[in-house]
Amino acid sequence: MLDCLIIGGGPAGLTAALYAARGGLDTLVLEKTFAGGQAATTSLIENYPGFPKGVEGPELAMLLQSQAEAMGAKFEYAQAERLELNGPVKAAILPGGERREARSLILALGAEPRTLGLADEARLRGRGVSYCATCDGAFFKDKEVFVVGGGDTAAEDALFLTRFAARVHLVHRRDALRAARVLQKRIFAHPKIVLHWDSVVTALSGDTRLEKITLQNRKTGAEQTLPADGLFVAIGTIPQTEIVRGQLALDEAGYILADDHMRTEIPGVFAAGDALQKPLRQIVTAAADGAVAGWQAESYIGELED
Repeated sequence: MLDCLIIGGGPAGLTAALYAARGGLDTLVLEKTFAGGQAATTSLIENYPGFPKGVEGPELAMLLQSQAEAMGAKFEYAQAERLELNGPVKAAILPGGERREARSLILALGAEPRTLGLADEARLRGRGVSYCATCDGAFFKDKEVFVVGGGDTAAEDALFLTRFAARVHLVHRRDALRAARVLQKRIFAHPKIVLHWDSVVTALSGDTRLEKITLQNRKTGAEQTLPADGLFVAIGTIPQTEIVRGQLALDEAGYILADDHMRTEIPGVFAAGDALQKPLRQIVTAAADGAVAGWQAESYIGELED
């Protein structure tokens, strides 16, 4: 049996693995896709300590995983279909019924991109509609692309896409961006970026690929349909906590409730990262959560053995 099972391999899970393994725990990380989570899809991370010139998201993810592995953490790429949190033995049940059991468990479930909820959005996903500019931006060389959102992610995506696209339209439902001032300055100064204030996307069209986008001004009600090769949605995330609903306390938005020590109400079950209720969701805060969770898992196992 494992000492520590970590569900999720983003910055929170990877840092938790580093601390737990360094503390001598037999540690396994279960990750359903790729290490790094949302961080791995970010082009340039400029606010992570220790990188004065910034660091590419995939590079940071690789470094975090390598460091955890160097301490002895193990990784398995598989999706947990169900979790058993109560009792002295925690378990993740994999497809086919296989079990991974541990004496402690850290939930680093992360969050997924929020969609616009439009007709044809799902149909056109991967056919012009994307939720990851760094993943798909290079496919839109000399194209007309749109970014929806007004926060840091939307601003970063718009700036990143200027490397490839002929023109980038930034669509925001309000009359001011919420992004950091340094990003706003770059947005306003960039000749390739066109801003659409007080606007929302109301329709997408295209047969086999995205061809047109309809925008509506929220103040005037006026609509315009524009040619579009790409649409990048950057309007926030949804916590991936359905797997623990009914077992753990969640807030109204679905975020896990935990104390300052990352402890949930179930002994031996900890939470960290973007799926946790907290005021700031950044890579550095996810890593900090993971450090505390890994340290607490070590303390918990130590108490069991005393």
